[in-house]
Amino acid sequence: MKPFRKVLAGALAASLLYGCTPTRVDPPPAPAVPENWAQAPAAPVSDPAALKDWWKKFDDPVLDGLIDRALAANQDLRGAQARVREAAAMVVVAESALYPSIDFFTSGGREKRIDRIIAVPGSQGYQLITPTADMVTGGLSARWELDLFGQRHLEAEAAAAQALGVEETLHAAQVGLLAQVATNYLELRGVQRQTAIFEDNLAVQRERLKALKAFYRAGLANEAGVAGQEALLQSAEAALPALNETAVRLIHRLSILTGQPPQALQARLAASRPLPASAPSIPQLLPSSLLVQRPDLRQAQAEVLAAAASLGAARADLLPKLVLSASGGFGALAVGGFPSLAESVYALGSGLTAPVFNAGRIRSQIAAADARLDQVAANYEKTFLLALEDVENAYLAHRTASERHARLLQAEAAAEQARRSAEALYERGAGDYLSVLDAKSGRLSALDQNVKARTATLVSLVSLYRAFGGGWQDERLSAKTD
Repeated sequence: MKPFRKVLAGALAASLLYGCTPTRVDPPPAPAVPENWAQAPAAPVSDPAALKDWWKKFDDPVLDGLIDRALAANQDLRGAQARVREAAAMVVVAESALYPSIDFFTSGGREKRIDRIIAVPGSQGYQLITPTADMVTGGLSARWELDLFGQRHLEAEAAAAQALGVEETLHAAQVGLLAQVATNYLELRGVQRQTAIFEDNLAVQRERLKALKAFYRAGLANEAGVAGQEALLQSAEAALPALNETAVRLIHRLSILTGQPPQALQARLAASRPLPASAPSIPQLLPSSLLVQRPDLRQAQAEVLAAAASLGAARADLLPKLVLSASGGFGALAVGGFPSLAESVYALGSGLTAPVFNAGRIRSQIAAADARLDQVAANYEKTFLLALEDVENAYLAHRTASERHARLLQAEAAAEQARRSAEALYERGAGDYLSVLDAKSGRLSALDQNVKARTATLVSLVSLYRAFGGGWQDERLSAKTD
């Protein structure tokens, strides 16, 4: 027993020192981060916590309800949540290899064999004796592979990192879902407003055709002018179904995003509502914030950590492995009619294995793990560059849309002034009715362009928050910050 205890004590000490093993591989450093954005406006850095529920700044109860429904019922999110549970279970599987395994065993049976042939007294012959033996054993057996060089710990670390990566896919799905719901909703309200403006413009065009026909009957207009107005009106009316189709398609998409059949939201969203009057402010975060906020970057970083741990575990395959085993229980044996014999039994053992020849399998696995680490490290750098591009483009799109919206506001104001002037001239008899109708049509066209620009500006804000990874927050980081 004493030699076995010495082996056990030494193995335990070595197992506790696994963190100092040379098989551990440090992950590559994080990619270089620029200090500032090129396209962002100069403004103070805002609180990252504002990214969590950015859509509420639109102050639109309908949008809030759609997002709540999407977060609760979207099938993509439910699938991602199931994958997170699966990955968490696999972490437990990997960590279980760090501990001994204990199993219960039991066995029993009856055995017959020809033992001997003996003469029977008082007779002229012999008798065949076939004794039977009943045997029953049972007890517990334990096995423990000591993690001398950290292989099992590294495998558990790899599984934990992979689970974190899967969790980030859930966050990424949530970020994308929120952006899709908000974008489709804003576009729906924009299209509905455009449709209302378009119908008003059609009414003006019909009035203009009516006036031209009256002028033609009075000899004040020619047939070509009437025919041209009829063609213009029919072309405009042909565009109306396309706007209605766009609105219905957007409602279908919102229904699917909220986990419902395509027609589920038709009654709720068919009625036209204006675009939100308020909007979230422009997010002002440093490029370094992407590393802790964007789920795709966090996922890529988790893949790097998992690959580094897997490489260390692969290297540990070159080193010896020590296995301890123990079993104990109770055994009983009964032969023929004799009383049964019973006793307790136990066994202790240890085994040491080390690779000698495997035709290059282990070193090839190490080379493959090393190549995998290079792959995920390159993907991490690429993902970060794409994230920077995404944010820069989102800033650029928002600035462009905002500038266009500002100019179209001026154009709308000018068109409104032209309409008023035309009506004033007509009321004084210094202008004709067709000029009034043309001024009304021009104002409606300017208003339509303004609605498009306003919609694009709001959608670009959504894209900005999506580019920053808005829509979730790591509560662990928040606790540390507090």
